[in-house]
Amino acid sequence: MNTFRLPALFAPVAALVLATPAFAQLLSPDNPPGTAQQAPQQVQGLDRIVAVVNDGVVLQSELNQTVGTILHQIQAQGGTPPPLDVLQKQVLQRLILNKLEVQRARDNGLRVSDDQLDAAVANVAQQNKMTVPQLQAAMQRDGVDYGAFREQLRDQLLIQELRQQVMQQAAQVSDAEIDNLISSPAFKQGEVHLARILIGLPEGATSAQIDAAKAKADKIEDELKAGRDFSQLAVSSSDAPDALEGGDLGWRPVDELPGPIVQIINAMQPGQVTAPLRDPSGFTIVKLIDRRTPDTRRIVTEYHARHLMIKPTAVLTPEQAHGKIETLYRDIVDGHQDFAALAKKDSDDPTTANAGGDMGWFMQDDWGSEVGKLLASMKPGEVSQPFQSPDGSWHIIQLLGTRQADKTEELERDQARQAIAMRKGEQAYEQFLRDLRSSAYVDILAPGLGEDATASTGSPPSP
Repeated sequence: MNTFRLPALFAPVAALVLATPAFAQLLSPDNPPGTAQQAPQQVQGLDRIVAVVNDGVVLQSELNQTVGTILHQIQAQGGTPPPLDVLQKQVLQRLILNKLEVQRARDNGLRVSDDQLDAAVANVAQQNKMTVPQLQAAMQRDGVDYGAFREQLRDQLLIQELRQQVMQQAAQVSDAEIDNLISSPAFKQGEVHLARILIGLPEGATSAQIDAAKAKADKIEDELKAGRDFSQLAVSSSDAPDALEGGDLGWRPVDELPGPIVQIINAMQPGQVTAPLRDPSGFTIVKLIDRRTPDTRRIVTEYHARHLMIKPTAVLTPEQAHGKIETLYRDIVDGHQDFAALAKKDSDDPTTANAGGDMGWFMQDDWGSEVGKLLASMKPGEVSQPFQSPDGSWHIIQLLGTRQADKTEELERDQARQAIAMRKGEQAYEQFLRDLRSSAYVDILAPGLGEDATASTGSPPSP
């Protein structure tokens, strides 16, 4: 039996799509159930609890809304949803896990400020080619509660921060590990697009549980051989967090994958699936969707520039800081004073001031994407207009020159470091989620949505 550890790709933020009129109708209390793919009817004026999660709850309205959103996404992509009861179970498990993640994030002291939330809402509006007021109007028109949407988005941002926190703690990488990866056959093999179906096992599973999971995995393998759609089976049968995405793991660098799975994937053609493979989570069936091999040689443009910064202080107001940077800009551009001399005398940047503002040679985004975009539009010798950074400081940059540099070796090491850190981090977070779920008190109250009529794990929370 093959054994390997396939890192999970956890979507940090669930896809946020605007509700269409059809979606609004789907969730309407006036839309009676009658077909297998309709969302369950919610009793008007009532909102029952479908699951207790530690000291929190999952409400019927949350389940209905999320089921409706997933149905809308599947249908919009031309897919065929699984039976409603199967989808409800999968969605409820996702909601339970999200509740646990948010609870732990708050217990760890993580917070999302209103400014962060406003920026995330603006990003959602931009993705939908709208302004924030237009987004609000569209949601109101389609019966989506804007306040509830903001709170759901806040929870997703908290989950992102928790994931990053856990992954960073586990992502220490040594130079020896980097050297070993670079010298391995998996390095530079490009990327593969994978999907998976996981039949999960609890920690310390009994032989009977292992046999039952293996039998279920074998049955799914038989269904796949008979022509069943992989993504539909993932939605209906997978225990992985990516089940509702059809098990899609996206494009993954081959060097991020464990050695045993690399050997298996290398022997496969796009469209093929593996037999059930035993891993610490249970039994996994992997599908190779596609592969690609990008050019590994990296020739990049490097920039040489000078920088001058004026920062507001207790004795220098923001208006005075702006006035000072404008004066310095005019002294350089109109008065032809030496940029380096002024930077050494007046700049508040401790990194570059003593060197006359010299930033050295660097790649485009090394000083931030905004600086990179600005430099890409400038000519050697040109001095930028004063611009302000988010912390309120004012800046002037002079582009001294550009050059082409071969960064293949340096970027290879960075790629290897990131691949190892990602693999370790994802393994740590997957284990973290298993531990979080197994130690939680979860009581599923809605008949038919647990493994039995009522499913309960863990111990009740303390009063």
